[in-house]
Amino acid sequence: MAAGRRAVTRDDVARQAGVSTAVVSYVVNNGPKPVAPKTAARVRDAIELLDYRPNPSAKALRKGRTDIIGLVLADADNPFYTEYASAIGAEAFDRGRALMIATARHDLANETRLVDDLLGRQVDGIIAASVSHRPEETMLRSFRLPPVVLLDASAPTPGFAGVGLDGASGARLAVEHLVRVHGHRRIGLVLGETNPEREDNRETGWRRALHDEGLPEGPLARVSWTRDGGYEAGRLLLDDPDPPTAVFACSDLLAVGLLRAGHERGLALPGDLAVISFDGTKEAEYSWPPLTVVAQPIAEMARAAVSLALDPARPTPFHQFPGTLVVRRSCGCPVA
Repeated sequence: MAAGRRAVTRDDVARQAGVSTAVVSYVVNNGPKPVAPKTAARVRDAIELLDYRPNPSAKALRKGRTDIIGLVLADADNPFYTEYASAIGAEAFDRGRALMIATARHDLANETRLVDDLLGRQVDGIIAASVSHRPEETMLRSFRLPPVVLLDASAPTPGFAGVGLDGASGARLAVEHLVRVHGHRRIGLVLGETNPEREDNRETGWRRALHDEGLPEGPLARVSWTRDGGYEAGRLLLDDPDPPTAVFACSDLLAVGLLRAGHERGLALPGDLAVISFDGTKEAEYSWPPLTVVAQPIAEMARAAVSLALDPARPTPFHQFPGTLVVRRSCGCPVA
């Protein structure tokens, strides 16, 4: 629009097309009443001629909603969250909503500010992979919150809906495969920093699966949820006087860092060290060797998260999904 030019209104379009403003609204919003094809074409021609753009704020005021979902991520560098955000965006689009994405960069103060900003924009719902182990610190500070859905939820959290994977069963899939198919007896765990008040369910599943197989717990490395963390964990585990012959890494990023540490030591992977990771991103598929993974059903989880975020009843259910073991070369299977 040229400087100083008055914004084109719906009234202008109606005059240009020779119809009522209501008919313009029906064409722009594709309803609720039908418009004759010739009339609709005349309205669209007028819209194009005048370069009319509907006012989203006015539309939101009329509808009583913004048709925007807010997505807050702790980390946009993690390919798992990138793929998750893409699936959530696709699901939101299919439901006629836009997605507004914000990244906290692992900073609680940033997350608090971003949530406040989304609330100020009156989004219809918030989906969050929270930085905090206590999300109520940043997200339950208003009596007029839209529905809030937590991603990566391992257990129900009062006041929130939650979507996550059954990490304990996923860890069991990994351990049982390494023991029963490949005969490993010393299986380590690489885990990121977790809630100090509650054991991560992947760690719980790893411990229980080893116990049920009659095996002692292998070494555990607790590091940051990054490639660097996985690399550090690899160096720690491989320096152990009795290093593991297999490792379950609780994310693809950790596993990629671990693989680098193994390659630098000149190990045969998986001959000297077998690895199974958790998530199932494209990064895992294109690592070397390609990672056997406990894959999360991202499309299904995204669908559940968006559904909960758009529920005006403010639900607080907890949806937990099963993982699937996807076998590639890193575990030792002769995959073509």
